[in-house]
Amino acid sequence: MNSLHPLRLAALALAGPLGLAASMPVLAQNDSYNYFGLSAGQARHRLDEESLSVRALSPGVTPTIENRDERANAYKLFYGWQWNRYFGAEAGYFDLGRSSFNASTVPTGTLEATMRIRGYNLDLVGTLPMGDTFALLGRAGVAFARTRGSFVGTGGATVVSPSPTDRQNNWKAGLGVQVAFSPSVLMRAEAERYRVSDGLGQRGRINTYTVSLLFPFGRAPAAAPRAEAPMYQPTAYTPAPAPVAVAVPPPPVVAPAPMAPERVMPRAMPAPTPARVVLPVDSMFSHDSRELRPEAKTALDSFASRISGRRYTSIVVVGHADRMGEDPHNQTLSQQRADVVKAYLGTLGGVDPGRIEASGRGSSEPVTAMGDCSNSLARDALIACLQRDRRVEVDVTGEP
Repeated sequence: MNSLHPLRLAALALAGPLGLAASMPVLAQNDSYNYFGLSAGQARHRLDEESLSVRALSPGVTPTIENRDERANAYKLFYGWQWNRYFGAEAGYFDLGRSSFNASTVPTGTLEATMRIRGYNLDLVGTLPMGDTFALLGRAGVAFARTRGSFVGTGGATVVSPSPTDRQNNWKAGLGVQVAFSPSVLMRAEAERYRVSDGLGQRGRINTYTVSLLFPFGRAPAAAPRAEAPMYQPTAYTPAPAPVAVAVPPPPVVAPAPMAPERVMPRAMPAPTPARVVLPVDSMFSHDSRELRPEAKTALDSFASRISGRRYTSIVVVGHADRMGEDPHNQTLSQQRADVVKAYLGTLGGVDPGRIEASGRGSSEPVTAMGDCSNSLARDALIACLQRDRRVEVDVTGEP
């Protein structure tokens, strides 16, 4: 019973990330790609050496385990398919290394044994993102393993099966973490458990602790920044022409009276003209992120310097999302991004934070029409077509 307790804990821990990921909405995004990788680490064999030695020897021989070496080097080569942000599959070849033990026997003799386990695996991998670069992992799958044994006896230790081989399909499971160094290089640290055959008709387990490097390919590059509208520029206006004064000659007989001063009408000033800056979200934020990229901060610094020293009454920041994804998530994300832009502008010396308003419109005000970006397009093509809908608009109202 005690040996099953860690298995239950592993199963419960695995169900947590997978269940939470399944309950969250799968957002429309470019997170589908393939990858290959390799891992290396240590394996700890948990086979029943006492039972193995009894079954390997002829009846009437009693073994006593003297020494055992249960640690071995382990490695794995694998290929994966990441279907979306939360789920993928993985196939690989693994080598769980070699364990050994020796025993003394009655009648007097010795027994030396080694066990080598290799095979193939097919896993379902669940990923729970915790930010742009960090994620939790859980996996469950099946291992097609081959166990090869070698038993050598001396003296009274008569071996029944000196070179047993067994092939069986058993389950495997694991937990881990993943860190993305770049879109093309990821690293994982994982703990896995394999259920295996001991080569003589019974089963044991092997625990592995490995570090892996993954190399994704086929990931679409981030969309290049796209200028949607020029930055804010004050609207020039042409003053109305001044009235032309007409001289009136004095009467011929009566002495001319002093003329009243000419009345010049004041020039009409134009009404305040709003100006708009449209900032593409794809160039300002990473996917599903609320943190400004460095190039976004540069664009906002340039915008603030343009309006610095000019008179304005208000600045309105509005965040928008495309129609892909769930409406509640799109509304929240657009509001958060508008709040981030407002907060950044408020930290700049030339912008009064009290005159900045921020709101999110979700996907309710698209720039594209349904006919422009049909849902029948391939997923990557549809994402690229809807790029104009993912935007942050900054409206500036000036004073005359």
